[in-house]
Formats: sequence, C-alpha cells, structure tokens
Amino acid sequence: MNYTMAAVLGAVGAVVLDLLVLRTGLVRRKAFWTAYAIVLVFQLAVNGLLTGLRIVRYDGSEILGLRIAYAPVEDLLFGFAMVTMTLSLWVAAGRRAARTARRADR
Repeated sequence: MNYTMAAVLGAVGAVVLDLLVLRTGLVRRKAFWTAYAIVLVFQLAVNGLLTGLRIVRYDGSEILGLRIAYAPVEDLLFGFAMVTMTLSLWVAAGRRAARTARRADR
C-alpha cells in the first residue's frame, strides 16, 4: 500500500468513525470546519518547513506528486484524519462521561 492509499483510507476511516461508529456528526458542523481551517494553516506551515528544508523526504513513487507548501497533498489527508478522529473520540468520551454522571445523580 502506498502513502496515497493510506492517506485516503485514513481520511475515509475518520469520517466513518465520526458519522457511523461514534455518531458525533462533527464533520457536519460549521464549528468543526472552522477549527480544522485553523489547524490546517499551522499544519501547512510546519509541513512546509519540514519538507522545504528537506528534514522530511518522500519517495516520489509513493505519492501523487502534487504539493502544497512543499508538502505532499497526502499529508493534508493524514492531518484531517488525525484531527477528525481525535475530536470525534473527545466528543464521544465527553458524552459518555455526561451520561454516566447523570446516572450517578439519580
């Protein structure tokens, strides 16, 4: 499996986790996309720095070749997957804790 396929599977998996498994529906919210846009700016800055200075290198045969701020577009998919999964798990854990607290108060 190449980097491109892994990135696509990660992004799709994050959306499936959010919408179908945890049912948080974050990717349907404007607040999520606003937060993700902020994260994306910093991700592009750091990825651009690391790849522009050649600290991180990619095998050209494993990526599409399209780059944004020196970093392959696949990095954006991985970043999306990491942010989405983290926030989805955070919201789901918070909901679970709130339900447990309500039951304990009864």
